[in-house]
Amino acid sequence: MTAVVLLRHGESIWNQENRFTGWTDVDLSPQGVIEACQAGKILKSRGFTFDMAFTSVLMRATRTLEIVLDEMNLKGIEIFKSWRLNERHYGALQGLNKEQTAKQYGEKQVAVWRRSYSVPPPALSREDKRFPGHDPLYKGVDPKDLPLTESLKDTVARFLPYWRQTIEPFLFKQRRVIIVAHGNTLRALVKYLDGVPEEDIVKLEIPTGVPLVYELDEKIKPVKSYYLQHG
Repeated sequence: MTAVVLLRHGESIWNQENRFTGWTDVDLSPQGVIEACQAGKILKSRGFTFDMAFTSVLMRATRTLEIVLDEMNLKGIEIFKSWRLNERHYGALQGLNKEQTAKQYGEKQVAVWRRSYSVPPPALSREDKRFPGHDPLYKGVDPKDLPLTESLKDTVARFLPYWRQTIEPFLFKQRRVIIVAHGNTLRALVKYLDGVPEEDIVKLEIPTGVPLVYELDEKIKPVKSYYLQHG
């Protein structure tokens, strides 16, 4: 029996401002810092420790991980950062206020972009300054692999090979792992682990800053899962 802890980063500045964030590299809000601290405290109080951590390259996730490890007094553990753990790319919607976008395009259309499994938002052009190919964070990534937009289905396809090829082998070796990522990459993993149907996974909300524990059998299949709630 082994376990993996999944943690969505604390609230970001753009979460607070109700804007589509995607791959935009924004920081935690003050509330997000508090959530990350609370996550670290509750993990420590419940006796968790980790051999290694996986996170995206985006600041709101990496800062959350740093705060959690600091609260747990875990120094020097292996940390792996990958763009494959990044949030879903929201294409041309990135940076827009969600309410204003609904007024512009209609609530029904925005609901399709946000909540359908396979319909992506409008794509960026490669010339757009928001295209990840212009960001030094991705200088080692083949530009053809960098998205112009993504559906949740696309996010699953981007993330799952990394889970199978990079993270799972450590779990088979009984390594204690925490993954600090984003709402949609964690949703992609929950879909895979629990076999959630496409029409149901889009309704699943993963809260910011609340650790989600998966206890796994020797085949890395879930035995049970639960949130570590505060208080």
